[in-house]
Formats: sequence, C-alpha cells, structure tokens
Amino acid sequence: MGQSSVRGEGTQDRASHARELGWDDSLYGEDGAGEDGPAEGGGRGSEPAADGTVPAQGTRRGRKAAGPGAAAASDGGGGRRGPGGPDGPAGAQAARRGRKGRRRVLRWVASVLSLLILGTAGAGYVYYQHLNGNIKKEELNLGKNRMPEHKANAAGQTPLNILLIGSDARDSKENQALGGARETFNGVALADVQMLIHLSADRSNVSVVSMPRDTMLKIPECKDPGTGKVYAERQFAQTNESLGRGGPGCTVATWYELTGITIDHFMMIDFAGVVSMADAVGGVPVCVDKNIHSRTRTGEGSGLKLPKGTHPVKGEQALQWLRTRYGFGDGSDLYRARAQHMYMNSMVRELRANTKLTDPNKLRKLAEAATEALTVDEGLGTISKLYDLAEELKSVPTARITMTTMPNVYSTRRLGKVEPKPGEAEQLFEMIRDDVPLDGKASKRKPPAASKDPVAPAAETDVTVQNGTYTAAAGSVRGRATAIAGVLSGKGWTRTVADSASNAQARTVVQYPGAELEGDAQAVAKALGIPVSSVKKSTAVARITVVVGADWREGDTYPKSAGKDGRTPESANALRADNTKACMPVDPNFTW
Repeated sequence: MGQSSVRGEGTQDRASHARELGWDDSLYGEDGAGEDGPAEGGGRGSEPAADGTVPAQGTRRGRKAAGPGAAAASDGGGGRRGPGGPDGPAGAQAARRGRKGRRRVLRWVASVLSLLILGTAGAGYVYYQHLNGNIKKEELNLGKNRMPEHKANAAGQTPLNILLIGSDARDSKENQALGGARETFNGVALADVQMLIHLSADRSNVSVVSMPRDTMLKIPECKDPGTGKVYAERQFAQTNESLGRGGPGCTVATWYELTGITIDHFMMIDFAGVVSMADAVGGVPVCVDKNIHSRTRTGEGSGLKLPKGTHPVKGEQALQWLRTRYGFGDGSDLYRARAQHMYMNSMVRELRANTKLTDPNKLRKLAEAATEALTVDEGLGTISKLYDLAEELKSVPTARITMTTMPNVYSTRRLGKVEPKPGEAEQLFEMIRDDVPLDGKASKRKPPAASKDPVAPAAETDVTVQNGTYTAAAGSVRGRATAIAGVLSGKGWTRTVADSASNAQARTVVQYPGAELEGDAQAVAKALGIPVSSVKKSTAVARITVVVGADWREGDTYPKSAGKDGRTPESANALRADNTKACMPVDPNFTW
C-alpha cells in the first residue's frame, strides 16, 4: 500500500503527512499519521540485521544430580455445565434454569471482552462447542528467547500475567465499517493498545501496566509460524509494529525482551469486540470536566461529543472515547491511555454491579460477536480455560485493581515518540516481576526461594559475561563485560570470560541452561548483588551467562532498585478501579 507501517503519529501533532497520503485513524487513536520520511526503525523497508547473537561457548562443568522439578501450574478444569438457556417447558423450575443460564452467559461475556476477565465470570453451555470454534488461537511467543516458567512461592502459589492487545485490524466487514479508510483494509495490523494484567500470587490484587503505542524500543527477531518468514531484530522501532511481525506472539516477545516479565497468556480483541462489550453492559459511565467535541479544522479527531459530567457511552461512542486524543489534556497519547484506564475501571465496576441484560437472544449474539473478535494463545483456547482464568481473577476486590502507564520520556531521537523512562520504568517492571502490589498494600507474597541445588566451588564454575548496556539514546558502555568479568574473577570465579557479542537488555539478568546449574547461577548473582528474581533458566545459553543490562552502566555492584520499598513511581499515573470521581480534563480548544 506504500505507507508506513506505523499509523499513529505519536504524542505530538504530526498528522499533516498522513493527510497528504489519505490515511485514516487507527484503533484507539484518531490520529492516523505515519512517519515524515524514512528514519531508523520506522516505516517499512529492509530490516536492519541483528547486532549480534549469543554463541554457545566453553563447556559446562559436570552435571549434578537434578532435584525434583519445579512445581507445575494447574491448567484448570472444564467449564461449568449450566442450563441451556430459557427455552424449555413452562414452570418455575424452567424459569429458574433460564435465569441462571442468562446470568452465566452474561458473566462469561463480561469476563472475555471487558478488560478481559477483570469483571465477574462464568460460562454458559448453550453454544459451548460453537463458541469454542469461534475462538482464534495463535502461538504465545514468536521470539528466539524462551520465557522461563514462574516459580511457586513457599505456599505453592504463582503469579499470572496476561498481555491484552487491542488490534486495529480492518479484516472484516464489521471492523472496516468501524475502522475507516479503505486504504487500510486488510493491511498489516498494529498493536495500538498493549496492557499487561498481573494477578498476584496470593490472588489479592491486580496490577495493569499500559505501554503507549508510540514507545520506541527493541523488537526481537520473530518468526511467523504460518509462513516461516523470519523478521530480523530491530534495535529502535515503534512498539505497535510488533503485531505485524508474525502475530501477537511477537508483541509478547517484545514485552518480555523489555521487562523480563514472564507472560503466561495473551488475549487480543478488535474494533467489533470493543463495541460489543460496551453494548453488552448497557453503556460504560465516563466523565469529562467540560463539554468536549473531539474535532479539528482539518477534520481530525475521533468525533466524540459529550456534555460536561458523567455519561454512559456504548457502541461506536465507546470506541470514540477509547480513540480520542485531541481534546483530552495536552492532546498526547499519554492522556488517551489515561482515558482508557478510566473506561476500563468503570467497565469493571459495571460488570460487578449489573445484570441489565435479560434478553437471551441478544446475549447469544453478543457471545458470538465476542468470541469472533477474540484471539488467544493455545493455553486459553477454549471457553472452559477462559472460565478457569476468570475464576482466578473474579475474587480480587475492585479497590485492589490498579491501572498504571509505563513511565516514559519524550524521545530525543524520534520527535513525537516516547521511550521507557530510565530507572522508573525498570522500577515498575521489577515490582511486577517481584509481585509487589502497585497499590502500596501488603500481600502474602513470599520471597523467591533459594535453590536446593548444591553449589559447586566458584573456581570450578564456567561463567560468561555479555555487554547488554546498549540503548538507542546512549549507546553501549565500552568494556562493560570485561569489567564485570574481572569483578567475578576477583571474587573467586576464575573461569569467567567476557563475551564480545552484544546482547542489548533493559535489565541485568543471570541465565543458566539447566536445573543442575540453578544454585551456581544464584551464587553468581549474589556475589554481584543481583536479585534472585533476575536469575532465569534459558535454552539460549550453554553455560551460566551474566548479561549486564542498561540498568547497570557503571559500578562493581548491581544498583538497588527503589521498587523494593513498595512505592509505585509517580510517573506511572496510578489509578485505582474504585475511584469513581476521576474525570478527564478537557482542552478548552475542544469544548463547545
């Protein structure tokens, strides 16, 4: 089609180029601009080659007897077999069965397409097999680096991370009618909404982290499972492009590359799903502090028009709210993310309070629309598995659901874009990795347990150190791998070598290839001051490997994170789901 693959123009006004090309708005963002000409990491064209690979070096010391394996997470059972709707013989018993069936279908629809499972949940059996067939499934992770499994804490509990992706695909009549310009029909989809939903190991709280679609970061090498095409690693690209590089599994890989957070599942929805869910609950209340009309003289804007105060939005108006940028705050993508958080918090409250829909035929249609709009990983590929997941989440109190935005700063390399904010973004990610609640309240979480694997003498343990300090803004710190290898050698790990390969990492990690080396890897981490939570099993390494990340650009001891004190960075703009007084600030230039 000849346009940039990045439809959003960014957090600043760069829409003129898009208008010249006739592009239309993208999902959850009315601004349809692309890039002003070619630039590093933006648009289509040839992919830059990866900046290095991790070679298998040296030999591991002799294998030790492996201990019992890590506790496996339960996959959950089947869905509850509820009554098949209200049809049947007359009488009180049939009526009760009908009402019960409707409630179950309503709860299930709510769990799937409202922030996916942050509301109440259940599963109706009327269209069980039919709805199963509607659900589309794709691979969880398309990147080269495999994600480690969660370790159970002392109580046998594990956290759960689900990546919610909002796709701007125009690949159906419904989505094309909602999505706009014909030039975008059946084009490469973008992941214009990305939110990580974290359920704590003790199931007491939920934390949500949004990443602005304008974020510039590293997208790892991904392989399309359908075509076999390999998309080369890109060091500096816009995050929403990841979806077009093989599918949602590449967006998952991109998040893991940046955050080090193990992602257990993804759920992706499209235009039609957003509209259907808003209709299902009869409208979602939202608030503006002035009259708003999102439009500009040149025809841009979502078209949202609301009077001052709190009003329910549904159907296309709900989509307009989620897409609005011009009119909220300073007109940036960051205010749009705040509006999305407000919408979803309100949706959660509605789902937990309402039983407004009683029409079984409407519910069936909504259930079909919901499943047709949903793409998940294989681990969530049936209604029973979605039900089990919803059961995990439904007991979390509304007051303990916290929405945040990844701390970010405007990019100096790409005008109008943002990058993760040094220090504070990693602080937020570490809190998620360590299962620290973002609402500041205590939890029953247990610290990572030390390995029971016997530790070999340091002088007999092979260790490789890699330099992963590269960032697009600051480049690499030369000689960093050699420096840390020297530190380890001085502490007794005399078989430590510095690897010349570059392996850019946002945060420092210690990787090991098998369970027989876990204890040794933890010992290496302890010697350097690296937390146990950053010690990960990885099939990408052949020996214990320390990757010195961008969070450790100087010094001999790993810097302690402020995340350990349990405080969420102010720049994350935390918003609790029970906040009913939140109201979006309206730009006076967009009032009426």
